[in-house]
Amino acid sequence: MVAMAHTYDLLVIGFGKAGKTIAMKRAKAGDSVALIERDPQMYGGTCINIACIPTKTLLVDADRHRRASVGAADPAEAAAAFARSQEHRDGFIATLNAANLKMVADAGVEVVVGEAHFVDPHEVAVDTAEGVVRMSAPRIVVNTGSAAFRPDLPGIDSPRVFDSTSIQHIEHLPAQLAIVGGGPIGLEFATLFSAYGTKVTLLETAARPLSRFDEDVASCAADILRARGVEFVCQARTQRFEDVDGTVRVVLEDGRSVVADAALVAVGRRPEVAALDVAAAGIELTERGAIKVDEHLRTSVEGVWAAGDVNGGPQFTYVSFDDHRVILADAWPEVYPGLAGRSTAGRTVPTTTFLEPPLATVGVSEEQAAASGRPYAVRKAPIASLAVMPRPKILGESEGMAKFIVDTETDLILGAALLCTDAQELINTVAVCMAHGVSATELGQGIYTHPSSSEVFNALLG
Repeated sequence: MVAMAHTYDLLVIGFGKAGKTIAMKRAKAGDSVALIERDPQMYGGTCINIACIPTKTLLVDADRHRRASVGAADPAEAAAAFARSQEHRDGFIATLNAANLKMVADAGVEVVVGEAHFVDPHEVAVDTAEGVVRMSAPRIVVNTGSAAFRPDLPGIDSPRVFDSTSIQHIEHLPAQLAIVGGGPIGLEFATLFSAYGTKVTLLETAARPLSRFDEDVASCAADILRARGVEFVCQARTQRFEDVDGTVRVVLEDGRSVVADAALVAVGRRPEVAALDVAAAGIELTERGAIKVDEHLRTSVEGVWAAGDVNGGPQFTYVSFDDHRVILADAWPEVYPGLAGRSTAGRTVPTTTFLEPPLATVGVSEEQAAASGRPYAVRKAPIASLAVMPRPKILGESEGMAKFIVDTETDLILGAALLCTDAQELINTVAVCMAHGVSATELGQGIYTHPSSSEVFNALLG
């Protein structure tokens, strides 16, 4: 006998940023809403529990340790400080996890713990501790996020090989760490562990470090990391991992190898779709395995949307938050007139890689501007040379550089790369200016408090 499905106005699969926000808003508006999450440790989503927040907590603690121990590095104290940071991370994240559950429940959302899979376009079966529960709704939002990608390489299941989640709980601070992958995740963990004195070797497949950035910006960032004990090995493609006498050897395709106490595989994340059985609903996937969506985040099935990492877009929690606006505008246009016309088309999305100092970008690089054929000018300078911007010097953080790409015909900002104190904040101002057509001159002639990092705009654009 097939159990009758529980019917709701809205089903949300996954406790991510977009999903939980939509669920709460619609429940407060009077809809019956169920939010399905397979793992109680993930209440609040990837960012809160295993990504942005815990890693940045660890990074802040690491940088404090680095500054406090300059000239007096002690491996035992470093190990103790790292352990204290892990405890800090775990306690903080547990608090946030519980707060997210309470917040959603208080809004009137029914939280169901279990793994969901589609049985038809508007019905799912959820495997719970009490058995299988059928649930249906005319509107469904999929927000299941992504998971660390672990390539199928020999030896990758070694207990000395970690991903970005498991390494946060590594039992002992490694004296030597090999990082496979030179993207944002690898760079941030290189920054973190090197602050405790770990000898970090970062294996990058590209011909140079930080290949996603212009060469001048990349070179500046790489030099900062090298000064803190990070070694870059480029054109390095990993072939296998080998356990050797209490260590792990990372063997490259060209025969080179790196021996370390632990290895971190940081080669990206992929959408979490495997358990959903989207084929049963007729939901199409992209070639890269993400749920295929249009600019309104509609899937191939009417009344089903996909938000956040699972739809193959930029893997940032703040993009997921904007995704919720896009879905509200599309699904309930009469309720949210202030969001009318919202879509993913033409979004200006800033990014930050949390090095020390942070590296933030928005828009095009100089290389991309040159390839476009449009007229542009580059305005850049080392941070240490900007007398108008004393805040980094006050903080003892004058490393880095700032770079802007400006259209010489329109005076509009085409892109920026900021490697400096407060870059994660400054880049948001640049992004807003770009999105709303504020010119480089207007940004540069703004009146900013002193001493502040915002004075970089006066220095380079005024």
